[in-house]
Amino acid sequence: MRHAVAAVAAFSPVVINVIASVTCRMLLEEIETMPVRLRKLIGTILIIVLVISYALIATTFAELLLGASPWWVHLLYFFFTGLLWVLPAMLIIKWMEKPAKPR
Repeated sequence: MRHAVAAVAAFSPVVINVIASVTCRMLLEEIETMPVRLRKLIGTILIIVLVISYALIATTFAELLLGASPWWVHLLYFFFTGLLWVLPAMLIIKWMEKPAKPR
């Protein structure tokens, strides 16, 4: 019995990796064949969540870290953080605008 358990334990990482890679492939295929309308709905919800959470986090950090800083530090901080949210939003929009692959 110990040998069987040891053999299963030795092959477990290999089996887990195979199962994980097959599952990832299946998920990627499902995402690629997703209808455009559903992809745009999910993307819109993701962008709304991104903007709200990013604004709250950026403002909280500014309040905690920049409380006694001069005005120009606040200006620079909010300038850069105001532009930084665009990068993840661009990735979401790029994903949303992909044409649907035929099934």
